[in-house]
Amino acid sequence: MNKGKLVISLDFELLWGVRDKRTIESYGDSLKQVHSIVPRMIDLFDKYGVKATFATVGFLFAKTKQELLNYFPRSTPNYLDQNLSPYGAPMNLVKEHSNQDPFHFAPKLIDILMDNDNHEIGSHTFSHFYCLEEGQSLEDFEGDLKAAIEISASAGNRIRSIVFPRNQVNADYLKVCLDNGISSYRGTERVWFNKAESESDTTLLKKIFRTLDCYINISGHHTFSLNELVGSAPYNIRSSRFLRPYNTKVWFLEFMKLRRIKKSMTHAAKKGEVYHLWWHPHNFGANTEMNFAILDNILAHHARLVEKYEFGSATMQSIVHEIERNNMLNSSHQKA
Repeated sequence: MNKGKLVISLDFELLWGVRDKRTIESYGDSLKQVHSIVPRMIDLFDKYGVKATFATVGFLFAKTKQELLNYFPRSTPNYLDQNLSPYGAPMNLVKEHSNQDPFHFAPKLIDILMDNDNHEIGSHTFSHFYCLEEGQSLEDFEGDLKAAIEISASAGNRIRSIVFPRNQVNADYLKVCLDNGISSYRGTERVWFNKAESESDTTLLKKIFRTLDCYINISGHHTFSLNELVGSAPYNIRSSRFLRPYNTKVWFLEFMKLRRIKKSMTHAAKKGEVYHLWWHPHNFGANTEMNFAILDNILAHHARLVEKYEFGSATMQSIVHEIERNNMLNSSHQKA
């Protein structure tokens, strides 16, 4: 039987991931903190022997504005909601050099990740591309993805996994991913209120259920067996839980959030299944110490599960390696 695995993926995006909803003035302090939060997270992961996939927006790799412009694809999305596009006027906010601009660039953090063999740098697309919004096309996405791959390769990194921004998984785009060497993606939990969809389709009712499910087990554990991921790539290493940031308004519910996560991790360990936890580094920008205390608690629980159930840790890409090993073994057994 396969041993269970904890998969952690982080949506590493800085301002590019929130610029349609927040500003430098309103959220800049949290974004600046990411430059100290990411190294601290890496140290904590390494302390507990836990691996992570950092799904990184391609824009963050650039060292200068001009370098970023050089990688722009020919075809860019013409979203119906123009506020979603980072091209054009939003580029006026970008400084000429990454040393001057902690909101739009992160090459030094990427260098730290590149020097650490425990973790994976995946893609969060080049421009934080919205795959289910009106006004973008398959051609736009392909150009965006190729730009992400190229700028990542310039840093010496090969992209093998992808996390779609806002979890907008577009099934029609998966072949493009596979054709460009990407063998896994993070899908959503299999429950109606977490279905991949556009912003306009995300109703208040769905948001309420997502919040409740964070604290109370409404929808299940969302763990899964590697045996479910048979067939061909790209494989859906789907989400089990979003680690919501510490909320001072409902601080008295934090123990329920933590209990929910730990119970599902234990369930995965006992069943030999995968538990996939994700969040954004900038989620730790406020209430930083409380968020790190919660993460430390989660990782310490993982360490106990390692001892008791041999509950492992894996990047999205190493999960693919295990799936393909299993596929080869199953194929050889069938031939025999």
